[in-house]
Amino acid sequence: MMARQQETEIPVYVFMGFLDSGKTTFVKETLLDREFTGGAKTLLLVCEDGEEEYDEKDLKKKNIFLEFIEEDQLNTEHLLDLQDKYQPEQVMIEYNGMWKLDKIFDIRVPKGWTVVQVLSFVNAETYDVYQQNMKATMMDQVNSADMVVFNRCDEKSKRAEWRRGIKAVNRRAQIIFEMKDGSIAPDENDEEDLPYDVKADVIELNDEDFGIWYVDASDQPDRYVGKKIHFRGMVFKPKQYGKNAFVPGRFAMTCCVEDITFVGFKCYYDGSKNLIDRQWVDVTATIKKEYYPDFEGDGPVLYAEKVVLTGPPEEEVVYFS
Repeated sequence: MMARQQETEIPVYVFMGFLDSGKTTFVKETLLDREFTGGAKTLLLVCEDGEEEYDEKDLKKKNIFLEFIEEDQLNTEHLLDLQDKYQPEQVMIEYNGMWKLDKIFDIRVPKGWTVVQVLSFVNAETYDVYQQNMKATMMDQVNSADMVVFNRCDEKSKRAEWRRGIKAVNRRAQIIFEMKDGSIAPDENDEEDLPYDVKADVIELNDEDFGIWYVDASDQPDRYVGKKIHFRGMVFKPKQYGKNAFVPGRFAMTCCVEDITFVGFKCYYDGSKNLIDRQWVDVTATIKKEYYPDFEGDGPVLYAEKVVLTGPPEEEVVYFS
């Protein structure tokens, strides 16, 4: 099984993306132009024929050895053969965008092979089409990524919306937007992109905007520290929270119907013991930033001033765009 470990012997870099996502171009530029390998013996495994082609002679000059792999060859025996043949110091895998990413993590690989970085590439020109027609496959590609690169962006690209969509399924991913001229777009995760007023005395959250707020507060907790907020949520009472805390949250669709999950932040409230799971409540609370395990670090925590029973919203499931 290939897994992330702290002690790296043979680093493995995985590049994800559909055929037109630009991953081959990136790999070529990284390996050849940017001297990324530093002369280390590198095994480049390519799992599909892309629009861009590799020049094996140029690769060999850089001590890089190319092997094409079909899906039925992605198995322990074949990888062990390649390890014996090349004895690489590092491995680059240009993965097939239509294959499940779990496949590469679940197979037993040569000793020392350790995934150190997963990069996912997205063509901004076709992203919305893939999201509409192949959302589960698209989300599988970004779910485990350390970095997501949107290329071929322009002024019309919905960068703030796309960023929220990625952060909803992968909070830790670094997201980069590359313009058509190759320049990197500035981070547009601005308050002006949000459908509510962050500067208001009390942030009034419409029912349909809960998902957007949840992602933004998870990603930018400092933006909300000390702010007061009012919203409607469903009661969830984890046993480990005791009698003085609960989660006022919502069911959210991160990918498809099968992936609906409950999201929300811990909320301290003296009257929590009187609440029942799945009740709907209006919450007025102050937002603080504290450490707790759900975030594996600091994240938003609510301190409720007022909690009032109410009815359900018109649409009980929320989205992140």
